[in-house]
Amino acid sequence: MTWHWHKRRLCSKKRIGEHSPMTKKALATLALIAFLVPLPGQAEPTVSSAASEWAFLTGYGITHRYFGATRTQVQTWDAIARYGHFLSDEVGKGSWYQGRHELLVELPYHMAVDHDAKSMAGGYLLGSWKFTGLKGLAPYVFAGGGILYVDLGLPSMGSKLDFSYQGGTGLQYFIRPDIALVSEYRYHHISNAGTASPNEPLNSSKVLIGVSIFR
Repeated sequence: MTWHWHKRRLCSKKRIGEHSPMTKKALATLALIAFLVPLPGQAEPTVSSAASEWAFLTGYGITHRYFGATRTQVQTWDAIARYGHFLSDEVGKGSWYQGRHELLVELPYHMAVDHDAKSMAGGYLLGSWKFTGLKGLAPYVFAGGGILYVDLGLPSMGSKLDFSYQGGTGLQYFIRPDIALVSEYRYHHISNAGTASPNEPLNSSKVLIGVSIFR
């Protein structure tokens, strides 16, 4: 009887082990649904009422040779995780500039596809104005800067600890009140800000697409 009890116990453990990956997937799916779907009776946040925004952007960048002191071509695949915190309610209702102030915090990763896949990573802090007067669309502008660790193997840059400033514009297209598809252009500058010599900057353009979720 003891042997049969141990056998049943082992079989039970095996069945639990076999189903555990499926259970994990089910829990992950439920967690995603809970994150995306509002509770019954709870209004979906919109660009006019949300407190925050989470986004992921990806795209392509290329330096402009002979723009300023830029001489090196660098092409990048870019991936940016973004958190946005709205600093105001809607301002200028009924006017062309109706919108909201937003603070953006970004974690960027730039891979130089034409320099042996070497990379740059760091953090950006940006200020943004999001226009909210158009139904289903939210244009925005932004500007700011941050710090990057640059490992491109370019002696002309003078330092691996560099600084970036940037500015650009984008458009969000809402597929539902709290989720939008994003397209964006930004001018992007990297240099060591005169902290080392030489100091060749990388002046580039980046075209990005992504998705935003409002909360």
